[in-house]
Amino acid sequence: MVLRHQTLLHTAHSAHTADSNDADHAAQRSLRLVTYNIHKGVQGLGPICRLEIHNLRQAIEKLDADIVCLQEVRHFNTQQAKRFKNWPQSSQSEFLAPQGYYSAYKTNAVTKHGEHGNALLSKWPILTNQHADISDHRFEQRGLLHVVIDYEGAPLHVVVLHLGLFARSRKRQIAKLGQFIEREIAGDESLIVAGDFNDWNSALAPMLFQMGLSLSAAQGPSQKRENKIPTFPSRLPLLQLDYVYTRGLSCGQCYTPIGRHWAQFSDHLPLIVDFEK
Repeated sequence: MVLRHQTLLHTAHSAHTADSNDADHAAQRSLRLVTYNIHKGVQGLGPICRLEIHNLRQAIEKLDADIVCLQEVRHFNTQQAKRFKNWPQSSQSEFLAPQGYYSAYKTNAVTKHGEHGNALLSKWPILTNQHADISDHRFEQRGLLHVVIDYEGAPLHVVVLHLGLFARSRKRQIAKLGQFIEREIAGDESLIVAGDFNDWNSALAPMLFQMGLSLSAAQGPSQKRENKIPTFPSRLPLLQLDYVYTRGLSCGQCYTPIGRHWAQFSDHLPLIVDFEK
């Protein structure tokens, strides 16, 4: 496994080694958040299907994040458990949590052989968590995970979501998100909305801006390639599908670790955001 200070970092402005800036990042950041679609911990199809959940566990720990937002997390799957002899005995959310971290998980989809959904791992205590169904039609089961974290004595709200594959559905799901935020989260409390938006052209950004959320400058929403941080597909990143929107926090650096080992773990790359002090 390559350590974080040895990997290359991709930002919206340049690609460079982390060695020159890592010390500065550590001094300036107050909070590091990662959002990552882990593809249920399995890669490949048919006979070449392989289990990556153990590599993902090491990779997530190396990112040294305060908060990790995960999508496509298996709660259990009886079929995969039979296929892979080293399938974790616990749920993936619990298995992936580094030592000392708190974890929260809620199911989005119930399938023939199991369940999967969103999860959050946190260095900080979790006060509450809840699920909201934002499914738009019967062919896709979608939901959001809302977690309240005790961050330095104040509540920090984090919403983890994975939006649908159809553009119109995504807009209706964002509308449901807006209703949820208005109903459940006080306007003066800090909020992060992170996940796999499947929003390759940033079409959802105006709706989220109207809710009082913002993106760091590095994440767009300009259509120009230099303002994007591609996260998909991991082997040759061309599209940004993963985003972090915020309210009441100051975003600093946004980047993805790149290297052949990351392409092995999932079809997405993790998106990392260092919030400024």
